[in-house]
Order: sequence, then C-alpha cells, then structure tokens
Amino acid sequence: MAGGGGFNAASSGKVDYVFKVVLIGDSAVGKSQLLARFTRDEFSLDSKATIGVEFQTRTLVIDDKNIKAQIWDTAGQERYRAVTSAYYRGAVGAMLVYDMTKRESFDHIPRWLEELRTHADKNIVIILIGNKKDLEDQRSVPMEDAKEFAEKEELFFLETSALKSTNVENSFNTLLTEIFNTVNKKNLASNGSQGDSNNSGSMAGKNIVIPGPAQVTPTKTTMCCSS
Repeated sequence: MAGGGGFNAASSGKVDYVFKVVLIGDSAVGKSQLLARFTRDEFSLDSKATIGVEFQTRTLVIDDKNIKAQIWDTAGQERYRAVTSAYYRGAVGAMLVYDMTKRESFDHIPRWLEELRTHADKNIVIILIGNKKDLEDQRSVPMEDAKEFAEKEELFFLETSALKSTNVENSFNTLLTEIFNTVNKKNLASNGSQGDSNNSGSMAGKNIVIPGPAQVTPTKTTMCCSS
C-alpha cells in the first residue's frame, strides 16, 4: 500500500532502520483501529479491546531509505498499565490518542504523557491524536483545547478518523519522518566527529533508540489542523 506525501511501500531489499512506536491512551479511543488502518488499510466495526500488547509492522520509504515501523498497540484499560509500561522501553516514537467525543479521554492525556515520559527515552517523538473526527456532531473536545495543550507540551497534533482514513497516513508519516530526521542528525554528528571513516552505514538495519543530545524541537503546531 502506498503512503501519502511521497511515502511509498518499500521495495524488496534490506531494511535500513527499524523504529519502535507505541500507541497509548484510554481504552476505546481507537488505537487498534488507527493501527489497522495504517498497516493493513482495514477498519472493523466490531473491534474488541486489546488485551496486553500487540504489534504490527509496515515498511515505508523515506528519503530512499527503507524504514520498518514496528508499532505497538498498548491496552488502555487501567489493569494493564503496569504491564504495558515495560513496552515503552526502546520506543523512539509515541502516538498519544484520545477520543474527541469523550472529554474524559482527553482529560487523561496529561497522565498518559507523564507515564510515557517517565518510562520512555527523553528524546522520544510524540504526536497527540484526536481520533473519531468523523463524529464531528458529537465533539466534546474543542480543537483549540488540544492545540493549546500540544503547544504547551511541544507535541505534534492532528485530528484523525480511522473509519474514514482521515489523516491516518499523515499522522504516522509525520511521526516517522521526525524520528528519521532526528536519527539522521545524530548520524551526521557522529560521522563528523569521526571523520570520513566507513561508519556512515553503521546504524542500518538496527533498532534505533535516540539517547544522545536532545532533539531540536520543530514548530510542531504547523501540523495541527489539516483534514
């Protein structure tokens, strides 16, 4: 399946990078549906709650590199949170999801963000997602509230509809591109400090964790309102 905005399904061959991404948020906000739409272009009206943790993969091309996204879908129910916290380790990206028709799911976002920042690497790339945009007439979370929170916490932000596939590609591609750019900056800095050695491909095919210097924070709210 071809991705939007210059993202294509990867051709057969080596994988240059593997990025672990986690989906977090309350139960029933649509995390599994977003994952199914992105990885398989599927949507199920009778989706069941995720038990524990599941993951799917999709390989894309970004700047002529094959990027394998390993996306972990963490259960939102309270009783699983102690289990899923271990799965934050090694994640380089996170999608923080709420249901724009359920104010409570948005009110819980700060708690999820705190947990994420406690357990994940400090340089993890995070995008805030307001899902179920197709239910606009049931909206209980104004876009301005989410934008304000995203600006304060320096997060990317988009509203999506897994049902109608609105902004699903865009949200994952935004997240994966920022991870890729951050890794590239690290590689360039590393290669520059070591001179023109043969280390330029040393990160290829490995699971990427971004410890190192803090990422340069882009102007994140520019991603907020496209439909």
